[in-house]
Amino acid sequence: MTAMVRAPSESENEAAHISAPAGSPRIWVVILAACAGQFLVMLDVSVVNVALPSMRADLGLSTTGLQWVLNAYSIAFAGFMLLGGGAADLFGRKLMFLAGLAVFTLASVAGGLAQEGWQLLAARAAQGLGAAVLAPASLAIVTSAVPAGAARTRAIGTWSAVGAGGGAAGGLVGGLLTDLLSWRWVLLINVPVGALVLAGAALWLTESRTDQGRRLDLPGAVLVTAGLAAVAYGVVQTEQRGWGAAATLLPLCAGLLLLGVFVAVEARAKAPLIPLGLFRVRAVSAANAAMFVCGASSFGMWFFMTVYAQNVLGYAPLKAGLALIPTSLSVVFGSKLAPRLMVRVGARNLAVTGALVAAAGFGWQSTMTADGTYLSSILGPGVLMMAGIGLASTPLTALATAGAAPGDAGLVSGLVNTSRTMGGALGLAVLSTVAASRTAGGTSPEALTEGYALAFRTGGGVLLTGVLLMLLWLPRDTSDA
Repeated sequence: MTAMVRAPSESENEAAHISAPAGSPRIWVVILAACAGQFLVMLDVSVVNVALPSMRADLGLSTTGLQWVLNAYSIAFAGFMLLGGGAADLFGRKLMFLAGLAVFTLASVAGGLAQEGWQLLAARAAQGLGAAVLAPASLAIVTSAVPAGAARTRAIGTWSAVGAGGGAAGGLVGGLLTDLLSWRWVLLINVPVGALVLAGAALWLTESRTDQGRRLDLPGAVLVTAGLAAVAYGVVQTEQRGWGAAATLLPLCAGLLLLGVFVAVEARAKAPLIPLGLFRVRAVSAANAAMFVCGASSFGMWFFMTVYAQNVLGYAPLKAGLALIPTSLSVVFGSKLAPRLMVRVGARNLAVTGALVAAAGFGWQSTMTADGTYLSSILGPGVLMMAGIGLASTPLTALATAGAAPGDAGLVSGLVNTSRTMGGALGLAVLSTVAASRTAGGTSPEALTEGYALAFRTGGGVLLTGVLLMLLWLPRDTSDA
């Protein structure tokens, strides 16, 4: 998950940038502090993956509990990300950076010391809340620290690369810490790093803010987060209770009701979290729907690849982390290659092609066996899946932002990332339920493999549905938006 949060507008940046020449040591210390915060945010998206089996053994977590170790973070992160961007503009980028990092660090302590499963899940949700404040503040600090031009472009590129590096490094860091120390250190490692960044940020960052008259849509953020969490919980309950049980229907209905209330609140709010008028723009609505679908498949891919490597193939945490490094790098490669290909084939065609490549990878992965080899069961399909997602994500973001008004570009960019993350959270709940329905409680490598394979087949089908959606809905170019 690449964080593409709301970026300040050009006028905001010019009004708020630090009065120091671009390239000065002070500027790059500021950028270093902001990038370090972003690295932690993205690292914790993936660092827990290879530690999940160890968490389960130590805390007695169920399979459902394991997926909520991921979902608790991602739902809170996505639900409050746009609110965090507004808070940074209103209350000050430095203040919110420090506040977000402090919450994130303290939550890491709580998670690392958790003695019960619910304590770990609560800590992960608090981490996500801190990340939702920290990530947009870090980008705003970078853009306000450097005047417009080539220097700012390089600074934003550095910020993006550091975030991608954090996500890619998560498997290796998590495996190394889990093998050498324990799973607790995949969270506790944030504490000394967070404390160091806090001290540096407090010393070097200069406060800046804009939008003094702006209001924050806290009810909107709470409603959309609670609604998505309730729907995801209801979907998971179908695994044990079935679709007709009260334990399933109540959270599903409550979640849908909360999401409906969210839409009603946004329609009436003077300063909505998500201006609903944006979705009247064809490119914005279509790209967000496509990104939601892509996220629904790709987020679960990491979960199932990790548990397959450890629970079926018997990989140790470090070996699993090393095994997934090429997969992590392939999404970065696909994202970097996409801008060059967009010029030749067009954004819509590239998005469709990327989704098809990813769907082929999901199909390949669904042929996994209990005695699969690394090349055929992890490396090959993993690289194909994530390279395809990388190829699709960049043109979808470009289409969404190009279809919006210039003043809404930052908001739409953040909205695209929110759609992908929320799709990922809901997709993981659905795919986990699908896998559990096939295993029927079996724990043998063969039974687990059948469940994981069905999840990948389902994910591939979801991506093909996304391809159809793109072909029918995405504009061929921004003039059709």
